[in-house]
Parts: sequence; structure tokens; C-alpha cells
Amino acid sequence: MSDKFVSIVGAGCGEKDLITLRGLNRIRNCEVLIYDDLIDEALLNELPDSAEKIYMGKRLNRHSAKQEEINACIVNKALEGKKVVRLKGGDPFVFGRGGEECQALIDAGIDFELVPGLSSSIAIPELSGIPVTHRGLSRGFHVVTAHTADTEDGLPEYIDKMACLDVTLVFLMGLSRLDKICKRLIASGMKETMPAAVVSGGNSPNPATVRGNLLTIADKVKEAQVKAPAVIIVGETAALDFSSKNLKPLTGATVALTGTESVTSKLNGILSGMGANVFTAQ
Repeated sequence: MSDKFVSIVGAGCGEKDLITLRGLNRIRNCEVLIYDDLIDEALLNELPDSAEKIYMGKRLNRHSAKQEEINACIVNKALEGKKVVRLKGGDPFVFGRGGEECQALIDAGIDFELVPGLSSSIAIPELSGIPVTHRGLSRGFHVVTAHTADTEDGLPEYIDKMACLDVTLVFLMGLSRLDKICKRLIASGMKETMPAAVVSGGNSPNPATVRGNLLTIADKVKEAQVKAPAVIIVGETAALDFSSKNLKPLTGATVALTGTESVTSKLNGILSGMGANVFTAQ
């Protein structure tokens, strides 16, 4: 292995223990961690004490680093001979721009590896009890970005064709365009009563699951004041509910922790295990 090396790691979607063992091992042995939004902050406690932490988040409607700046940071730290981990929410290759970061490393002559992560397109619906495939209802699923830069309404140009497919449609980064998505699918021939759901889960500060159909879901989401990030599911499986009824005692509670890292790390594990959404107050 070259002395200039980067691990591009998917953090998974949700709590700390949804990361892969390989990804956790890379974090525990790195010298520099360059990380995104939408990761469990408890993962930062797995770093060696001497490791450098660099936040390079990218969120809609918030000041954030440009992708070119992120690429340059990864390359520069690797050129210093440091063991670099680039930690990304979900999976690096599912609308995570991991390919652009790989290309930047290739152009700079730097070796790298990819560590897959659990994508929100599957995990968030599943954690709310919605399968993306189900025998007799959906034989496949499509994962679609609803944040397309080069179209008039921000939706993919092929969305009209998808309205005729007998599969589950999963839209990422589309909460602000939910009404447009529903109207476009209906105009393209999908029935108004097609089940739809919007799930804000994982590390979202405002977890919510809202169910309805193409005609009602946008109003229901607005009424529930669902906030991004959220996953939109359209298809027959969106009407299913296989969520666990054995809720943990702190499910739905949000807890802010203060104190030393050793104290907050221990409390984080305990409270998260009881179902709380835990974050460290700065």
C-alpha cells in the first residue's frame, strides 16, 4: 500500500452501529477524518485521540463546502502522508458524489479504497416498516434523485416513463418538490390513489413517517411539518407497515448531552440503546 492512501467510507444511515465493521475499523485507525452531515456523531468518539477531524458538510439552503473544496481537502491531506478517512452518510455511490472524489484521487495519483454503506434509499423505508420490494406487489424498485440541476422543475426528464412502471419509486432529496413529483406522476398516468409515504428518519432531528396517496401525501406532510432530510416512497408497498411494535422506552425522545467526551460517549451508547435520538451540545 502506498504511503498516500484514502479510505472512502459509507457511514450507513442512522445509528452508529449501522456502519460496517470494516468502516468502523478504518475510523479507529485513521489520522484524519473528513466527514459529512447525516452521520451519527457517536462515530466521532471512535477516532484516535490524535486524529484530526475536518467537517465538510453539504446541506441544502445552508452554507457548505463546494465539492471542489472537499476534493482538494481530501487530496491535500493524503499528500501529507496521513491515513485519511473520507466519511460519507449512507453509501458513497448512491447520490453521494463518491465517484467525483475517486476521480480527484486518481488524477492526483493517490491510492484509495471504497467501503460501502447502507443507503438511505433502502434503510429509511425499512426502519419505518416499508419494504421496497414485496412478493405480489413490487418486483423491483428505482432510486431517483429529485434534485436535478439541469431540468426546468428539478425533476429527472424520465420521470414520466416511470409512472407506468409496476415497481416502487424511491425519491431522495425531494421533500421540497413533493407536490411537483405527485402531480407529475398523476399527469403521466399513475393513479391518484397510489400509496405514497414520506419518511424522515436515520439521523434526522425530526423523525416522522407520513402515509397517504399521491393525491393526499403533500398536504399531510405539510400538516405534519416534516423537515428534510426525508425519503419519498411511491408504490403499493408504501401502504404496508411492518414496523416493530416493541418500541424502546425512549423512542421519539431527543437528548442533548454535555460534558467530557468520555462521559458523553458512555451516555450516548446507553441512551441510543433505549431508542433516544442523541446529540452532543456544543
